Amino acid sequence: MSLQDNIMTAMKAAMKEKDQTALAALRAVKAEILLAQTASGSKEELTEEAEIKILSKMVKQRKDSAAIFLEQDRKDLADPELAQVDIISQFLPAQLSEEKITEEVMKAIAAIGAEGMKDMGKVMGIVSKKLAGQADGKTISNIVKAKLL
Repeated sequence: MSLQDNIMTAMKAAMKEKDQTALAALRAVKAEILLAQTASGSKEELTEEAEIKILSKMVKQRKDSAAIFLEQDRKDLADPELAQVDIISQFLPAQLSEEKITEEVMKAIAAIGAEGMKDMGKVMGIVSKKLAGQADGKTISNIVKAKLL
């Protein structure tokens, strides 16, 4: 089943359960996917990589919003954002542990012979492509910085 089919199934379940938070999150995902499809001008479904990229972007947006709300002491606004993160994350591949990410970073550093911070972009490019959807860019960046210093 494609991502869109899974989302429609989850939307139907959320409607039956009258779960407004899940319904809002799923409708937002569906809208983003439709926007991406119409932007590309094709009637075909998006590739799995494009879908994962969209979902990752949405999770990141909601996490950032929740962080800002918590900084401003607005837990009432942060809670729905974090609930939506949990719902959208169900459709993403499992996230890798820091040990696995570190392992991939070390392989990339060895493969290109990176020697310092000047090679960070090259390492980030390789690792980000390989771990797309499985790791947050910020986490990868922090690990690469730590290993190249």
